Amino acid sequence: MVMIFAGGHISGGHYNAAVTLGVWLRGRCDTKDVAPYIIAQVAAAALAALAVKFLKAGVAVTPMNLDTVPTLLAEFLFTFALVFVVINAATAKGTENNSFYGAAIGMTVMTGAFAVGGISGGAFNPAVAVGISTMSLASWGNIWIYLVAEFAAGAAAAMMFKILCPDDKKSLFAAI
Repeated sequence: MVMIFAGGHISGGHYNAAVTLGVWLRGRCDTKDVAPYIIAQVAAAALAALAVKFLKAGVAVTPMNLDTVPTLLAEFLFTFALVFVVINAATAKGTENNSFYGAAIGMTVMTGAFAVGGISGGAFNPAVAVGISTMSLASWGNIWIYLVAEFAAGAAAAMMFKILCPDDKKSLFAAI
C-alpha cells in the first residue's frame, strides 16, 4: 500500500506485470512502456530476492509443495481481484481524484495473502513469482503456474472493466 502511494504519481505504481498488462489492455498504458516496466519489475524482484538470500544466508528453505489446480485457481482469482481493483480505483473516471486507491489496492493484496497464501504463496504478481523462485520458496518448475494464472487474470480483469465500463476513456494518471 505504501509503495502505491509513494510511486503512484510517478509511474502509476507499476510494480506488477499482471497489473501492467491489465492497464495496457484497458488502454491506459502506452505500448512503449509495457516491456520496460515488466523488465524493471522482474529485475527488481530478482535483486530483492538475492538481497534476502544474502541476508538470510545459512537459513534452510523448503520450497512450497504446490498443487497445480488449486494454485492456478487461487492465483487467478486474487490476481483478477487485484488488477480489477487497480483499474477501477486508479484509472477509472468514476474514482478520479480519490485518495483511497493505495489503501484499496493494499487491502486487496493483504486479503488475498490471508485467504490463499497457504495454497499458492500469494504472489499475485509475475515478478513476485520470480522472486520467490529465486529464493527457492517455490520451485522454478512451478513458475509457469504463476505466469499463466496471473497474466490470464490481468487480461480478464481488463476485459471485464471494458465490458462493465465501455464509455470510460479517461485516465487518472497521465502515464497510464
